[in-house]
Amino acid sequence: MLAFLVLVPLTTMALRAAEIPEHDGKPADMTKPVQVFILLGQSNMVGAGKVKGGDGSLEFAVKEKKKYPYLVNDAGAWTVRQDVRFVRYMSGKGPLNNEWMTVSGKTLGPEFGLGHPLGNAIDAPVMILKCCIGNRALGWDLLPPGSDSFEYTTKDKSGKETTHVYAGYKGSPDRWEKGTEPKPIAWYAGKQYDDDTNDAKKALADLGKHYPDAKEYEVAGFFFWQGERDAGSEALSSRYEQNLVHFIKQLRKDFDAPNAKFVLGTLGEATKGSVGNGGKVLEAHLAVDGTTSKYPEFKGNVATIYTHPMAQGGSGNGHYGGKAEVYMDVGEAMGHAMIELLKK
Repeated sequence: MLAFLVLVPLTTMALRAAEIPEHDGKPADMTKPVQVFILLGQSNMVGAGKVKGGDGSLEFAVKEKKKYPYLVNDAGAWTVRQDVRFVRYMSGKGPLNNEWMTVSGKTLGPEFGLGHPLGNAIDAPVMILKCCIGNRALGWDLLPPGSDSFEYTTKDKSGKETTHVYAGYKGSPDRWEKGTEPKPIAWYAGKQYDDDTNDAKKALADLGKHYPDAKEYEVAGFFFWQGERDAGSEALSSRYEQNLVHFIKQLRKDFDAPNAKFVLGTLGEATKGSVGNGGKVLEAHLAVDGTTSKYPEFKGNVATIYTHPMAQGGSGNGHYGGKAEVYMDVGEAMGHAMIELLKK
């Protein structure tokens, strides 16, 4: 049973930074297996929040607005945690990051916002393992193994109907007109899913390189922030919920982690009641939340964070204007949601 150091009751998933205490600086209890949390998605999970600069940067938010105080020590330097490891791969390249969690580089995703509350709450070493790249669709690049092809019919302005076949896992190209012969390209449905999961497995296969002195690990959870690419397609957005349900189940199977929790974030520009392709993606994101009862098997182990209140008027395709606070606030909400799931 996973032990928790901090059990803070939640009144909202968007708790303020001031409620996240500064870590005591102690290393993790290495007698316990590393608790691994795998981060997947597209460009906003990769991270486009500015670290340095004026208003909108993380540096400004921390030093001038006095937000996220746990990110700096008493001397004003970025905190370096000795109990949370941050590892990042991208499409076979890496590790691009392999370090104790600290603010570094030019941009950030949600990793700092979620990594700190998880590190505070879990009485075990924690690894935040991010494997993703931008501009990827769940219905094409990230399509999980076992996904079938499907047909989708559209009408042009004159009313003429055209039916396309959309590729199932390992199919290529992404679509072709029904009745024609598909001409494969140098990519296939699910290629990014394979790349990202292979990167994560590579890191875990060499655990000691990525978490010094670690001997065992457990994939405790997944974080997912994605949907912009699918929202640009009538066909893919219509299939998004089905693909997302399969994605969650397949990840647990591929990592032999049937009890791993799953937390995802909606697109910040998508508001409840939205219509169109973006509305379909939002409906799918909200539908898989375990509290909806639509998927009873997800009760207590899948949570959706409605990010619109944190988006500061920005959009996923616009990378929220590079505002670091958006990435931090979404990360914090995701982290607290994961903690709540882990208690169950």
